[in-house]
Amino acid sequence: MKCPRRGGPSSDAGSIIVVLLATDAPLLPIQCQRLARRATTGLAWAGGLGANGSGDIFIAFSTANRIEPTAPTSAVTMVSPDTMTTLFRAAAEATEEAILNALCKAETMTGFRATAHALPLDRLQEVMRE
Repeated sequence: MKCPRRGGPSSDAGSIIVVLLATDAPLLPIQCQRLARRATTGLAWAGGLGANGSGDIFIAFSTANRIEPTAPTSAVTMVSPDTMTTLFRAAAEATEEAILNALCKAETMTGFRATAHALPLDRLQEVMRE
């Protein structure tokens, strides 16, 4: 592994925001937090690193439990710990798929300091066939 030179910009710098999962599976807040952490697996599968300077944000939420704001108490449900494993895999797969879809649908854009070029899909198909 080659050590990067000091003071130079890192080519792996950047950030990603993943609205990981909106689900109707009954999850408690801690389960949503654990689910959101699995976005890093999908990010890695797509080739992402999670560099030191990146400001990655991952969010997951459930719409299953309804809390009545004026009720003194509310009953909530949650999936079992064993069921979470299936949701973890789905979250990682959804993240990877979303990243790949974004790469394939991106258009060339020119910003303040640079131009980000779209992925040449014809070349990508050629490489994948090989």
